[in-house]
Amino acid sequence: MVFLGPGLLLLFLFVIFPAVQTLFLSFQNKDGFAGLTNFVNLFRDEAIWNPARFPTKVPPWGALLHNLVWVCIHLPLTVGLGLVLAVVFAKAPRWVGFARSALFLGIVTPMIVGGVIIRYLFEAHSGIIPQILGALGVPKPWSSGWMAYPETALLGLILGSIWLWVGFSMILHSAGLSSIDPELFEAAQIDGASEWAQFWYITVPLLRPVTIVVAVLTLFWELKIFDIVYVATMGGPGRASTVLALEMYFAGFRALDPYRASAIATLITVVSVPLGYWFAVRRLRA
Repeated sequence: MVFLGPGLLLLFLFVIFPAVQTLFLSFQNKDGFAGLTNFVNLFRDEAIWNPARFPTKVPPWGALLHNLVWVCIHLPLTVGLGLVLAVVFAKAPRWVGFARSALFLGIVTPMIVGGVIIRYLFEAHSGIIPQILGALGVPKPWSSGWMAYPETALLGLILGSIWLWVGFSMILHSAGLSSIDPELFEAAQIDGASEWAQFWYITVPLLRPVTIVVAVLTLFWELKIFDIVYVATMGGPGRASTVLALEMYFAGFRALDPYRASAIATLITVVSVPLGYWFAVRRLRA
């Protein structure tokens, strides 16, 4: 207990107490107890929830919907690409190791720096993405600065962040691949199984626990994403790329409204826990 004491004290001071205090403040306002008023106001605020524009009109759709769109696009692409790349690099010659290092570089890059990189990748005059699309004859806004248009800002952030996270998925899947008995693949080859059959019927099922872990951790990262958006677009243009964590920052440190900020933080938790439970518990048992 003597050795656990300092750690438990730090855990209480910096995790448990702030979490309880945040939950308490989310049900308060400057006059005292407010019940669910803060949460009702959130869903009445178009900056948080604006489904009337989704999907027929361009963003903003509200920070909550932006987070969910981020999950729907970023999660399958990141997890799927990480799995495929792990399999490809496992069978590739050693000299292509530099490509694996380049992909893994994204996960060790500070997210603030990653936001700056994304911003300049999609910049109108110097960004490589608009330049390539412009050379192919793609019209604006796709061949212009993505971060300057509501049609493209959110998608640009999502696609740019794939490089920053796919290395994490690739490394974990590579570690899982090393634990699979090579004799399984040798037996499949003797039986005439194709590369695709070996991948689909051996690799994918045996890596399922690893894939679920990667999916859960990626999901939590997507729901609390902040730094990339803050640096690249500050939620603009016209809040077309804002997310829940950024709105929490605006409420707490710009509007100086701890009650609204706490309500948004609680909302992030309420959204995260059921999704994380479904991925981590239900899918593992299935």
